[in-house]
Amino acid sequence: MATSTASRRCAFARGCLAALALPLVLALAGGAGARAAGDGAVNGARLRAAAAQDDVATIRRLLAEGTTVDARDRDGRTALLVATRANRIAAARALIEAGADVNAVDAIHDTPFLYAGASGHREILEMTLAHGADLRSTNRFGGTALIPAAERAHVDTVRILIDAGVAVDHVNNLGWTALLEAIILGDGGARHQAVVALLIRAGADPSLADREGVTPLAHARRRGFDAIAATLIAAGAR
Repeated sequence: MATSTASRRCAFARGCLAALALPLVLALAGGAGARAAGDGAVNGARLRAAAAQDDVATIRRLLAEGTTVDARDRDGRTALLVATRANRIAAARALIEAGADVNAVDAIHDTPFLYAGASGHREILEMTLAHGADLRSTNRFGGTALIPAAERAHVDTVRILIDAGVAVDHVNNLGWTALLEAIILGDGGARHQAVVALLIRAGADPSLADREGVTPLAHARRRGFDAIAATLIAAGAR
């Protein structure tokens, strides 16, 4: 009887110790996890800072130490998007070669591919195209990379995107195609004339109107863009 009572007391004591030890173990594990998460956030910030400065050596060191290549800031931006926005070509190359996602979307729906196209960052754009850029992806205005490239008269970029296969007659949330945007928001100068010619040559519909039914030709005439109007007429615009 005494032996049985002693055994029960030992079992009870062991149970109490285990119950007391469990929260301590969990707390220690939680602290380690929090420190690891904190270290990851710091290294992610360092990676983005290195990308902004085109500091390839630091980028490679951080990645070798285990920093996540697509670590994001609070606005959803990866190091590659940071490099793209600053047109840091060497940094972008190092990150893409390390597996950075060229289609990673941030809080305002930019991606490295879309931003490079819209901004005319040709070298980075070509790298994104070579590493799986989503040609059908759209920005916060519902436009492909081709539409803002046409608006801003990035002639080489427009040519690259057309050759890559981006749809020339995609309509954005404003009801505009790349051709319409090049005319409505363009200045009618030589570069916008070249963009219009490229789009027409690629098969853009010269008569595809906006939501109000106004055609590219009507917009060109309203704005006094005679050279563009002539190109449209030659393509059969109505």
